[in-house]
Amino acid sequence: MVRLIVGLGNPGQQYEKTRHNVGFLLLDYLLGSAGNWTVEPRFNGVLAKHSSGILLLKPTAYMNNSGMSVFKVAKFYKIEPEEILVVHDELDFQVGIVKLKFDGGHAGHNGIRDIIANLGSRKFYRLRIGIGRPVAGYSVAQYVLSGFSRVDSDIIVNVFEMLETYMLSIADGDIAFVMNELNKKV
Repeated sequence: MVRLIVGLGNPGQQYEKTRHNVGFLLLDYLLGSAGNWTVEPRFNGVLAKHSSGILLLKPTAYMNNSGMSVFKVAKFYKIEPEEILVVHDELDFQVGIVKLKFDGGHAGHNGIRDIIANLGSRKFYRLRIGIGRPVAGYSVAQYVLSGFSRVDSDIIVNVFEMLETYMLSIADGDIAFVMNELNKKV
């Protein structure tokens, strides 16, 4: 059962609507306008509780250093790595493709690398949301720190709507069902 969902992103207004912040954006969407984030300096992040009972975390360190925040929350709430779902951007998927997996390496994602290092475990869930790759001549760093086009933004909103429908299944511990549903979609 998932007890903690971590959205990865970078703090600061200049990063709010960027591709790299898709994890933060999903958590904000799931809470909606009624959601209340509580700043938790002891956890290096902001926390909220979803109506399903699942804790939501947005680390306030830059993405590449987000692991300590995840570790502190997990330790305080006695949450095992297997009960954590990390939401992050995925360059290797087209915009709108979403895959859920358990365990594995970091695949070059520095936020995931830092979480693995701090938890001392790779055994957590990852919800990878496709942001696509930049066109030739555009650096990856520029691309991930840029905003979504209008078309891509509409696709991402549709993805968030779909993911919201799976929240109760995740909260009820039926993550295998959600994994099967997401991973069969193309």
